[in-house]
Amino acid sequence: MKRLVISLILGLALSAAAATRAADMVRIPSGSYLPLYVGGEEDPACHVNAFDLDRFPVTHAQFLEFVEARPEWRRSRVPALFAGPGYLALWSGDLQLGPDSLELRNSPVTQISWFAARAYSEWRGKRLPTTAEWEYAAGAGNGHPDPGVSQRILDWYGHPTHLPLPSIGSTAADARGVWDLHGLVWEWVEDFNSALITGESRADGDVDRRFFCAGGAQQATDRNDYAAFMRYAFRSGLSGKDCVSSLGFRCARDPLSPTSADTK
Repeated sequence: MKRLVISLILGLALSAAAATRAADMVRIPSGSYLPLYVGGEEDPACHVNAFDLDRFPVTHAQFLEFVEARPEWRRSRVPALFAGPGYLALWSGDLQLGPDSLELRNSPVTQISWFAARAYSEWRGKRLPTTAEWEYAAGAGNGHPDPGVSQRILDWYGHPTHLPLPSIGSTAADARGVWDLHGLVWEWVEDFNSALITGESRADGDVDRRFFCAGGAQQATDRNDYAAFMRYAFRSGLSGKDCVSSLGFRCARDPLSPTSADTK
């Protein structure tokens, strides 16, 4: 009888976890993608293990819950080392979204630092996606029959940001049901500062010497993938405390209940 009760409890717990994932996260199955820059390996494809990814970017309302629970991340208290002067600048106070609160609540939070995004993710029991995970997930539209997808992404990159941003879910979902990966907000990744490195770093270590400023396209896997070049350049120009009006984030998580398909 005791074993039956324990089995029922475990079953309910797994069902609850699965229900939560279905509601707010999407399982990205394991697979591979071709990075813009690759090493000298025989197989240049980058393998990505299965992971769960937030269906939508984090909103102002969700981030407000975080700073209510974690006062050290409120605008008046966060150390300058962890957030630049633009941190949550759109809010009217530490816990007030201001006159645009109705629009902001469901809009992706921006003007937050990498440190704050990382702390929020940990508070939710999640983490930031890696560059490889984000690029792999965002490439779900690759091979789309519509050849204008890449051009629309570039058009959005070149469009000035007007705040407050539109609500999450206002662009489009990809083939897996993840929304707004392109067209609403740029997103922090865990290893954003590994995109490009300095000459001093190259001289000091055993790293890829093709990553230099003057010839950024040399030996790129696709010299026409201008959108990927822009993402590399944007990430390489950031520091962890930067707070940018068009830069938000979403969370990732290792699978809680991997399926057989996830491990292939």
